[in-house]
Amino acid sequence: MSDDVKMWGDEEYWGIGYEYDPQFFLTDKQKKIQKDLIELCRTTLSVNALESDKGYIFPRKNFEALASMGLLGLFVPEELGGMGENHVCMAMVVETVARYGCPSTAMCLTMHYGACSAALFRYHDNEAIQDIMRRIDKDCLIGTLSYSDPETGSHFWYPISSGAEKDGDGWKVTKKASWTTSGGFADWYIVQTTSPDFGGDFSDLSVWLIMADEAQADVAGWDGMGMRGNQSGALLVDNVSIPANRLVGPKGDGALSNDETVDPFFLVNSSCAWNGIGMAMIDLAKKHTTRKKHVDVGLRVCDYPTIQDYIGEAIIGSNASRMNVYGMAQALDKLTNDCDWSIHTDLEAAPRSVLLNQLWQIKFQAAKTVHEVSDKMLHACGGTAYKAGLGMERLLRDAKAGWVMGPTNEVLRQFVGKHALLGFDSLDYWNTSINQRSIDNEVKKMSPEEKKVLAERLLSEANAAAAE
Repeated sequence: MSDDVKMWGDEEYWGIGYEYDPQFFLTDKQKKIQKDLIELCRTTLSVNALESDKGYIFPRKNFEALASMGLLGLFVPEELGGMGENHVCMAMVVETVARYGCPSTAMCLTMHYGACSAALFRYHDNEAIQDIMRRIDKDCLIGTLSYSDPETGSHFWYPISSGAEKDGDGWKVTKKASWTTSGGFADWYIVQTTSPDFGGDFSDLSVWLIMADEAQADVAGWDGMGMRGNQSGALLVDNVSIPANRLVGPKGDGALSNDETVDPFFLVNSSCAWNGIGMAMIDLAKKHTTRKKHVDVGLRVCDYPTIQDYIGEAIIGSNASRMNVYGMAQALDKLTNDCDWSIHTDLEAAPRSVLLNQLWQIKFQAAKTVHEVSDKMLHACGGTAYKAGLGMERLLRDAKAGWVMGPTNEVLRQFVGKHALLGFDSLDYWNTSINQRSIDNEVKKMSPEEKKVLAERLLSEANAAAAE
């Protein structure tokens, strides 16, 4: 329990207090960052959230405000001018922005932190990356990830439509992405393609630093049900020539970069965004139900046991998810000496990747929980919540993005189930494992003539491949 009183300006906060927040994960310094950030949310981020939602406006003004606090470089090493903070602090920041400020900003910040993680993974001898990290807050340099592919959907690690090749002393990069948060508004992009000299093995991936003027985006085409400020549309890097130092890490480093930085940071931070939205809806429900009175029976809405049950279950479910996320962030801190990027001077060091099967679970649970909480809080507040004025309707639309955002909850639950039952190789990330049982079962159904036709076709294909 916390004896501290959560404030909203000069008044006590009208939502759920610190007594239901996992403050015990935070250091005193991190609690101070949180209080300052809540105040920034009150005065700036939450005001701009309405503008972003109504006009599909990218929240650059909110990023400028976050940069003024040094939060774009939250976990950038102090030697580069960043705060040098850890995963737990990062989780708190994203959740706080989503809960008290602006969910679209929280999602854009999630992608920014993901891009920073992939860059810092290989910043040590790279002057291009170091320059961005040194100026990230001073010049408000917003980064984002572009890993999706129009041909593979939620299997975003499989970039069929992309590629790269040597170009003199540098590289030529082509990237087609179906979804890129902050697309057309970010100052720099971390993109993933198949590696130069690609030979058909889709685990052979490389990572690139692309600047804003090298990417094309349909900035007017974003028309989402929710998360309207995040501008998540198609992106094209069209055979662009870039210098040698824009290769992030060694050639072929992409799969390791995915497992060690991009996936862990996205899964933690997106989970925090969904948890923050869920808590924001509970906050609004408390505000409405404690103030709305039914004069005919002399009861406030909050006096009905059904409403109390709704709120209680929503808090319990949300906090179970929050505890899980903060616990995973703390585990990542222990594995990395509080997010010490110097460990990656060893190019094979990948301590975060051992927790991937645990990290899949937190995104699934956070997206599922906010999906359920958003409906219950709508029910608790009745017709008032259905109208835009309370703010519940906007949050409900934002909340629904969690389930379908890649990796979708359908993909994640299959990952966990197959991994637990059949081992990691059964996931067949790169579509290279042969399911001999399925082949035998299908061949068993064939007539002798059908088997002969199949055998002849396979033999012809094998001979053609051998002749190449």
